[in-house]
Amino acid sequence: MALTSGTADTWYTPLTPLAFLHRSAEVFADKPAIVYGERTLTYREFADEATRVASGLRAAGVEPGDRVAYLLPNIPEMLVAHFAVPLAGAVLVAINTRLAPAEIRHILEHSGAKVLVVDAALHASVPPDAQVRLVTVTDPASGASPDPALGGTSYADLLARGGAEQLSWAVDDERSTISINYTSGTTGKPKGVMYHHRGAYLNSLAELVHSRHTTESRYLWTLPMFHCNGWCTPWAVTAVGGTHVCLRAVDATEIWRLLDSEGITHLNGAPTVLNTIAEHEGAHPLAREVVVTTAGAPPSPTVIKRMTALGARLVHVYGLTETYGPYTVCEWQEGWPRLDVEARSELLARQGVGMVVTDGVRVVAEDLTDVPRDGVTMGEVVMRGNNVMSGYFADPEATEKAFRGGWFHSGDLGVWHPDGYIELRDRAKDIIVSGGENISTIEVEAALDSHPAVLEVAVVGVPHEKWGERPKAYVVLRHDEQVSVGELLEHARSRIARYKVPETVEFVAELPKTSTGKIQKFQLRERDWAGRATRVQG
Repeated sequence: MALTSGTADTWYTPLTPLAFLHRSAEVFADKPAIVYGERTLTYREFADEATRVASGLRAAGVEPGDRVAYLLPNIPEMLVAHFAVPLAGAVLVAINTRLAPAEIRHILEHSGAKVLVVDAALHASVPPDAQVRLVTVTDPASGASPDPALGGTSYADLLARGGAEQLSWAVDDERSTISINYTSGTTGKPKGVMYHHRGAYLNSLAELVHSRHTTESRYLWTLPMFHCNGWCTPWAVTAVGGTHVCLRAVDATEIWRLLDSEGITHLNGAPTVLNTIAEHEGAHPLAREVVVTTAGAPPSPTVIKRMTALGARLVHVYGLTETYGPYTVCEWQEGWPRLDVEARSELLARQGVGMVVTDGVRVVAEDLTDVPRDGVTMGEVVMRGNNVMSGYFADPEATEKAFRGGWFHSGDLGVWHPDGYIELRDRAKDIIVSGGENISTIEVEAALDSHPAVLEVAVVGVPHEKWGERPKAYVVLRHDEQVSVGELLEHARSRIARYKVPETVEFVAELPKTSTGKIQKFQLRERDWAGRATRVQG
């Protein structure tokens, strides 16, 4: 890789995760890099396909800085995209596969994407009037055929257009944009979060350290690659020459088959995904320890205990789309393994400390002064550093607001413990203000979730004539389990103050969720606040 000009002591190579595949293709050329059903790609073949796709994109008119959108599940072509698109000098826009055509249209138009690579099974999600060049991937596992009405070309044709030209695996500017990830947009139009090469490189290394990846890693893709670029794991596992085991959809039966047959060592997912795994009828103690990195919502002590009982080692991380995914980690301390499972799970449910590549994390008051480290005083979680976004694409006003005072404002409320670990109490929009008292929905959910009959729970604030609002719980029970409302509330009273205990409980078959497993509380709130005045928070 070429060095930038300068004096001998200032020469440096701009950081880019492209270097990871370039190195692994040389060092681990014949090692399996990607496994998907009967298909296997070695690292040499992985790099070759990335090069041909990059060359094909250039032949299709993609120029440096152009945006290239992908609408694919976790199949090999999506993994290749994380290297091919930046190798072409372009910016990857990975789109949530569950979005509606109107939402996809907004992202395509806002990002100015020149090309859209889409799975044939997702053709119905493509806006028919989308102003992009369409490239279709036909995955035999889906059984779907391309819709001829949409036109465009095939992925095979794109590969065929890719010549044998030599492309550089280096970049001139490490702070140039490598990808744009769109937020969920639950409170307005989704915003495009810009990642740069330097941040992607460094956050990938943090993933390797904190999730304990090695050359022997066999990583199962239970986390969508469109979500924060799979928490930078496409680049991370490639860096150490591990093996990616692709998974088209989160299916518990298939996950357990792969855990047993593919020697899986690692997987990532939200707590709801972990519940899906732990509650499957085929769940059984794992043959080997599997490192399970979880985030997306605070995991309850209950789900931590369930996964640990199966033989998983839980790594609890926390972050946002704006922080390349994980930013903090609940680091295990020396004495924790000797604690009883209840005490250890309580500690592991905390969000922890800044990862090794971060500038640390703070919990602050409105004037940006640190709150006391007493585990009680609430403040907002703020971050800054290499693995915080460059800003929101084409939205300087929102960027300025997010970085007021020189720190990125997460919108999450938490406390700071004496040992320096942070613990979330709620999203600012979710906190319940009842009679002047702040109630953390996370705390109430943990109390209810600890009941053995409860599978999942979401707590929201609902209107109350006297107190302004009171907690209401939506509860999903475990299969074949029964519990009365009275028994559940009495259980909660044994764990939290009475004023925090929900006013009402509604049993439901399922909770509304995003494609990454986050519970969409705003949908639950809207049911109870419809036709009412604006709620106190949110």
